[in-house]
Amino acid sequence: MPCPSQTPQDAKTPSGESCCGSFDKLNPSDKLFCLIQNPFNAEAQGTAFFAALGYSIGAMILITALFSWLRPHNSVVYAPKSKYADEKHAPPKIGKGMFAWFGPVVHITEIQLVEMVGLDATIFLRFTKMCRNIFFTASIVGIAIIIPANAIGSTKSTVPGSGSAKFFAYMSPLSVFKHPPLWAHVVCAYLIDIILCFFLWRNYVAVTRLRRQYFESADYLQSLHSRTLMFIDIPPASRTDQGIMQIADQIEHTAGVPRAAIGRNVKELPDLVEKHGEAVRELEAVLAKYLKNPEKLPASRPTLRPSKKYRKNNGDGKVDAIDYLTDRIQELETEIQFVREGIDKRNPMSYGFASYERIEEAHTVAYASRKKHPQGVSIKLAPRPNDLIWLNLPLSKKSRNWKRFMNNLWITLLTFLWIAPNALIAVFLTNLGTLGAVWPAFQDSLNRHPKSWGIVQGIASPALTSLIYLVLPIVFRRILIRAGDITKTSRERHVTTKLYAFFVFNNLVVFSIFGIVWHYIAYITGSKPPNESTWDTIKNYDFFFDLLQGLTSISTFWLTWLLQRNMGAAADLAQIISLTWAWFARTFRSPTPRQAIEWTAPPPFEYAVYYNYFLFYATVALCFTTLQPLVLPVTALYFTIDFWLKKYLLLYVFITKTESGGQFWRILFNRFIFAIILANFVYGLVIKAHGTWTMIFCMVPLVPLMLGFKYFCARTFDDQNAYYTKATLKDPASLAEAGQKARKGSDRVVSRFGHPALYKPLMTPMVHARAQQALSQIYRGRLHGQQSDGAAPVVGGYSDIAMDQMSRDHPGKSAHFAPGSDKKEKELFEVVPETNLDFGFFMDRSDFRNEFGGDGELFGRPQDLISERSGTPRSFMSREVSSLSSSRASSQSRSNSRGQSPAGRKPLPGYRDVHPSNLGAAGGMYHMRNESESRLLSGAQPPGTHEEIGHETYGLDRWRTGGSGYTNIPGHETPPESTGYDAYRRGR
Repeated sequence: MPCPSQTPQDAKTPSGESCCGSFDKLNPSDKLFCLIQNPFNAEAQGTAFFAALGYSIGAMILITALFSWLRPHNSVVYAPKSKYADEKHAPPKIGKGMFAWFGPVVHITEIQLVEMVGLDATIFLRFTKMCRNIFFTASIVGIAIIIPANAIGSTKSTVPGSGSAKFFAYMSPLSVFKHPPLWAHVVCAYLIDIILCFFLWRNYVAVTRLRRQYFESADYLQSLHSRTLMFIDIPPASRTDQGIMQIADQIEHTAGVPRAAIGRNVKELPDLVEKHGEAVRELEAVLAKYLKNPEKLPASRPTLRPSKKYRKNNGDGKVDAIDYLTDRIQELETEIQFVREGIDKRNPMSYGFASYERIEEAHTVAYASRKKHPQGVSIKLAPRPNDLIWLNLPLSKKSRNWKRFMNNLWITLLTFLWIAPNALIAVFLTNLGTLGAVWPAFQDSLNRHPKSWGIVQGIASPALTSLIYLVLPIVFRRILIRAGDITKTSRERHVTTKLYAFFVFNNLVVFSIFGIVWHYIAYITGSKPPNESTWDTIKNYDFFFDLLQGLTSISTFWLTWLLQRNMGAAADLAQIISLTWAWFARTFRSPTPRQAIEWTAPPPFEYAVYYNYFLFYATVALCFTTLQPLVLPVTALYFTIDFWLKKYLLLYVFITKTESGGQFWRILFNRFIFAIILANFVYGLVIKAHGTWTMIFCMVPLVPLMLGFKYFCARTFDDQNAYYTKATLKDPASLAEAGQKARKGSDRVVSRFGHPALYKPLMTPMVHARAQQALSQIYRGRLHGQQSDGAAPVVGGYSDIAMDQMSRDHPGKSAHFAPGSDKKEKELFEVVPETNLDFGFFMDRSDFRNEFGGDGELFGRPQDLISERSGTPRSFMSREVSSLSSSRASSQSRSNSRGQSPAGRKPLPGYRDVHPSNLGAAGGMYHMRNESESRLLSGAQPPGTHEEIGHETYGLDRWRTGGSGYTNIPGHETPPESTGYDAYRRGR
C-alpha cells in the first residue's frame, strides 16, 4: 500500500522509519502514529464539499416544504402562541395557505416584535441579522480581494491536488510565495476589523435605544422589580428591615422611604416541595401505565423498590407502588404544613429587598452602590421575582466563591478530558482514509467506491459532530446549576460563556491544530537528523508553513460543516424532534395527563445554546477567512436563512421563560471582540508562513485598537443600558403617565419578595377521566376520609407571605375546600377529561405557568405588576381561586371573573375604616388573602407594632409618622409634611 496522501512526506515513526517509505509494512500502532500527524485528506475535500452543498440545501428545502404543508393542520405544534397569548402578545394571524406564513414574518417591524415577543427575543433576532450583515459585507472583501490575490499569487507548480482539490487549493494561500498578494491579506485584515466594528457600534446604539424604550414602557414602569433593590451578604447585625434601610441610606439619601424586607429561613421547605412534586409525577406515571386500559387492568398491581432512605418502614423488598407513593405524598404534605407553620421572623437570612416609591430613587441608589460595599453588602437592582434562584440567595460570599471555583475546576477537567476523544474524531471521522489505513477490509471498499465514501464523509462526519454538539450544552447546564448564581439569567449567561470557551478551545483550536502539533512533536523527537541537536532542529523546522498546510487542509471540513447548519435551521423550524418524540410517546408509552398538557404548551427558547452556536459559527468563519474565503458567503447564507426561520419560531412557537430585558448583549459583544482578535492572530500566522516580519508588525495595532474600541463602547453605553437614571429627578411631574399610575397609592407598597416555597401550591396527581371508575376500585388509601366541618384555622407564628390555611384533616389542601361525599376521588386526584388535555385550560395554574408561562406576561398577567388600584402586586383572583393552596381544582372548574371574591374571602382592609389597634401583630393586612393572591410578594410589616431596642422604638412610625404607617386609609390620613425621610435622619 502506498503512503496515504494526507501523510507528510517527511513523517517518521517513533523508531525513525519513514512513514511513506514502507507504510504497508508498518505495524498498526506505527500506522496510526503516522496518520495522526495529518488526518485530513485533501483528495476527498472537493467531493465532500459538493456532497454537503447538495445535501444540506436539498434537505433544507425539503424540510421547509414539509413544515409549510404540516403547519396549517398542526397549530398546537407550529403556532401555540397564537392560541394562548393575549391580544397584546398575539402574533399576526396567518392564513391556511402553504406559504402564508412567510408574509407576516417578513413585514413585522422591530417595534412590533418588542411588544409581541419581548426584548430578549428581539435582541436575539437583531444579533442574528447583525451576523448576516457582517458576513455578507465581509464576503465582498473575500471574493473581490482575497480569492483573486491567492489565485494570482499562487505558484502553479506548487499547487497540490488535482480536479476539485486543486480548485480549493488555488483559493487558499498555501502556494502564495509572492509578497504583493500577502500584503493584500494585511489590508483585508484591517477591512474586516473595520466592518466588524461598524456593525457592532451600530447595533450597540440600537440595543441602547431599545433598552431606553424598555425602561420607559408601561410594563416596566408599573412593575415592582423596577423599583426594588436586592441586598446580599448582609452582616448579622443588620439583618432587620430597619438595617436594610440604614444600609441603603449610607449609599444615597433619597426623598422617598423604601419598604424593606429581610429574607427568612425557610429551612428544608424548598426541598420538601420539590420532593412532593417528584412523588406526584411518579404516581401519575404509575397510574397512567396501570390504567392505560381501564376495562382490562393488569393481573398484578404495580410495584417498586423504595429508596434506601425509606426502606426502614417498608422493608428491602418491593412494595405496592400506588399505596407507597400515595402515603409518601401524604407524609410530605403533612411535613410541609408543619414546616410552614414554623417559619417566623426570629431567624433572618443574609439577603433582603427594599422597594422605593419611584424608579429613579431605586436606580440612583443602585448606580451609587455599584463600586461600594457598605458593611460588605452587595446592592443590585432586583430581578423579576421568578428570575431568582432562591436556593443560592442565602449563600455567603465564601460559599459562592467556592462553588464557582469547583464549577470552573470541573469545566476545566472536562475541557482537557475531551481532548482525547476530540482528537480521535479529528483523525477518523474527518477522513475515512485514516480508518482504512488501520482497517484493510475497509480500505478495499474505500478504493473500490471512492466517490460514494466521499459523499458519506461529507455528510456523516459533520452530522455526528453536530450530534455531539447537541449533547454538550446539556452537560454544561447540569454542571452550572450548582455554580452559585443568584438569578437564572446570570446562570444562562454563564452557560453561554463557558460553552463558547469550551467550543473554541476544543472544537476549533484543538480540533484544527492537533495533527499539526503531533507532527511537530514527532519530527522533533524521532525524525531529526542524527547529527543535529534538538535546539537546532526546533530552529530549522518550518513550523509556520506546517501550520498553514494543516489549517488549509481542514478548512474544507469547516466549510462543509457550516453548510450543514442550514439543514439544522430547517429542522428547528419543522420541530422534527418534538413531533417525533410526541408521536413515539403517545404510541408506545403511557403519557400522564400532565405530560400531555405540557406537550401542548409553548416551549421555552434556549438562548444560551443558540447564542453559543451563533458565536461559534462566527468565530470559525472569521478565523478561516483568509484560508478559505468561501466560508464567508456560506456563513452569510446560514444567518440569512436562520434569521427568517428563527423569527417565525419566536413569534409563533417559543416563549422567553425568564425575560432579562436584553442583558445578553454585553457578553455577545465581548465574544465578538475576542473572535476578531483570535482571527487576527490566525491571519498573522498565515502571513508569516510566506511573508515577512514587517507584515506582522503592521498587523500588531489591530489588537490594541479592538480592545480600545471595546473599552470606549463600555464607557459610552453600559450605564445607559443598566440604569433608568443615575440621579434622582427633582421634578416628579416629569414622570411618564404610566409611571404615575404605578405610583398611585405607592405608599401602600409594603409587600415583599417572598420565597415561593412558602406559598407554592402543591401539585395534585392527575388521572385520565376514562380511568375514574377504575380508580375507586384499585385505590386503597384515604378516598373516604372524614371531613371536619369545624377545622380550626392553621395560623403560623410568622411567614413570609399570607398563605391559605390548610385543612387539618387533609394536609396540603385549603381549609375552605369541602368536597361532597360523592366526590371523594377529586379530593386526592384531579380527573382530567380528554377534551381538557390542553395547556389553555391550565395556563393560569402556577404548576404550569411557572414552567411554560413566561412569567405570565404572555397571557397578560405579569406576576409583579403593580395594580393601579392598590399599589400592590396584581392578584390572580380570576383563574386560580380554586387552586390557591394545593392546586386541587379540577380542570373543569373554571375561574371566577376578575374582581369577585370567592366564598370565605374578606374585603381588603385598606378600603375600610380600620384603626391600627384592630390590626394585631399576627393578623392585620399582613395576613389578608389579597396578599396571598400576589404569589411573588409576601406581606407587609404589621402596622402599629413596635420593637423595643434600648430607649428607641423601631417600627413603621420611625419611618412614617402619624397613625398606622399606611396612607390614604379613611379616617387615618397621614399629614403630607410628616412623610419625608428627614424624620429618620434627624433621629439617628
